[in-house]
Amino acid sequence: MEIKEMSAEELEARKAAIATEVEAEGTDLDALEAEVRAINAELEARAEAEAKKVEIRKAVADGEGKVVEKTPDKIMEERKMTQNVEYRNKPEYIEAYGEYLKTGDKVRFRSETALLTENVSGGEIAVPDFVYDIIKTAWDKNEILSLVTKENIKGNLKISFEISGDDAVIHTEGSGAVDEEELNEGIIKLVPAMVKKWKSFSKEVMAMRGEAFVRYIYDEITYRVFKKLADALIGKIALLPQAADADKVSAAAITAAPALGTVADAIAHLSDEAVNPTIVMNKLTWSAFKSAQYAGQFSVDPFEGLRVVFNNSLPAYSAASAGGVYMIVGDFKEGALVNFPDGEDIKFTFDIYSRKKEDLVEVLGEVYTAFEAVADKAFTLVKKGV
Repeated sequence: MEIKEMSAEELEARKAAIATEVEAEGTDLDALEAEVRAINAELEARAEAEAKKVEIRKAVADGEGKVVEKTPDKIMEERKMTQNVEYRNKPEYIEAYGEYLKTGDKVRFRSETALLTENVSGGEIAVPDFVYDIIKTAWDKNEILSLVTKENIKGNLKISFEISGDDAVIHTEGSGAVDEEELNEGIIKLVPAMVKKWKSFSKEVMAMRGEAFVRYIYDEITYRVFKKLADALIGKIALLPQAADADKVSAAAITAAPALGTVADAIAHLSDEAVNPTIVMNKLTWSAFKSAQYAGQFSVDPFEGLRVVFNNSLPAYSAASAGGVYMIVGDFKEGALVNFPDGEDIKFTFDIYSRKKEDLVEVLGEVYTAFEAVADKAFTLVKKGV
């Protein structure tokens, strides 16, 4: 029987049968996947048609059988009202949203609550408000990202930075014209890419429902995605050139072992604009600095009172190769930028098949973002000597 000739109950029954068939030896998984997609498309088309009928019936009822003319402004106002936070924060909406995350099945979501059609903007499903709080908390708790300037600007960004230029001048009224400044600028391109993180969850986690499930998944994945983003940003800064480059900002660099004057030397090489420096290092490097302090029986602070952030993507001093960067000192607010052109919401993909025999479900969390160092000499790279 053709898919279009089957009832909704028959289509759902066929989907349930396919879930069993995937376990059989020699099964054509590609064919089954194509069939499931065709069934989902058919169910979604029917749901959309039914939703349109409901909307027409409601319009007739509201107008008591009369055609009501609405201005474009009135239509926009009503659309905004349908996206009101009251809807997306209702328990039944959150319940359905959690099931949608697991399956990616809009049809199933619609069949469980009519709120979906009232909360769709540009094809995107409205996210419950508490999810944004989870994302903001994960950002703020990341000690590196919380220091970085964040933007939500569409498309690729180009940011200019000064490589060299004349100082400002004092001009007395009536005196001769001042010479035009000689300015040498570079251009940084922020091209977005996906930052991704896979994590496996047990069937027990997948059995959770409603807000408990949504919170658990977002807490776990958001933390890991932002941790990956912070590590990647540190990796880019560690590779900055130490010479002027029209396509990249440059960093200062010193070669020194962990000692009482090392951080002070690193600060001295920063630009005047880098007024709020932070130290980033491996915890084992921190231990080496403290050992140098204790060995000399000094009461002075080897970190000059600055904030110290630990990041194990940098090697410990003892493990770093000759010439390798083991510590970064710099102003992250002045010197780095992260752009989320599509917003900071984490997108999820659930893979229920790859680790099915282990009773595990693999979940991919990803966010579309661009990140770069954007100011010259905002960072000093501290390297290990030969």
